[in-house]
Amino acid sequence: MMVNTSSQSHWLTTEERNQVLLDLKASGWSELGERDAIYKEFNFKNFNQAFGFMTRVALQAEKMNHHPEWFNVYSKVQITLISHDCGGLTKRDVKLAQFIDKAAASVNQTQEHASVSTEQKAGTNAGPHPELEC
Repeated sequence: MMVNTSSQSHWLTTEERNQVLLDLKASGWSELGERDAIYKEFNFKNFNQAFGFMTRVALQAEKMNHHPEWFNVYSKVQITLISHDCGGLTKRDVKLAQFIDKAAASVNQTQEHASVSTEQKAGTNAGPHPELEC
């Protein structure tokens, strides 16, 4: 029987797993015990910001050949990370989760700066879509 050593190198030791789960939980990730996966929900200011974030994550995921399970509605993005080929949480999931957190922080910081500038120029805060009526 041939063993895929490349997937084995991605496994976390018990000590590594305990430490990374503490760190990930501290940054808002939760453990999905029934699937040996991690999950986090991100809320952005609008769809544009959420989609920009997803694009950054998609490009990184493609480079890593490690793709998230995700769901998006308007400004909300829900992400589950699991290494399907290994049957659970691995170092690849941790690495991608860390990138995702940095990407989300970057998008939020950029948007906050842009919002302040736009509001200062306009002299008002009319909301994200003043032209839309329900």
